[in-house]
Amino acid sequence: MCVKRVLNVGEPTTIISESPSGPLATMFEDDGDTGYFYALNLISEKQIVDAVHIYNVASVVDRHRQSDVEIVWTADGMKSALLINRYPHAVFDFSARRGYCRTGFPNSCGGSDGWNQKHDWDGSLMDFF
Repeated sequence: MCVKRVLNVGEPTTIISESPSGPLATMFEDDGDTGYFYALNLISEKQIVDAVHIYNVASVVDRHRQSDVEIVWTADGMKSALLINRYPHAVFDFSARRGYCRTGFPNSCGGSDGWNQKHDWDGSLMDFF
């Protein structure tokens, strides 16, 4: 499963993709200043269970160009990846309760529901997609 949208970096945008196998979702948001990717539990009172930093708008050198955003899921619906212009920026592994991103930030996010607080990138996760 895949959700694709066009993004103008710095223009407020929200893209949500639900897991094909359960009440889970991921969401990309550009609020005009920063880009974040969120892991969501759709049946939890506190739906956002983890978040990872993708970019600061001011630091994106080609922000004047449109970008293609994709949120993809593994077949079992337990891992979701964020790709911008086909480049992987973040992954959430709902089974392991862990998020990964290129920036590694935040490095001590107060994730809920037992989510791991480290967000260091692990490129081998892309082998699942």
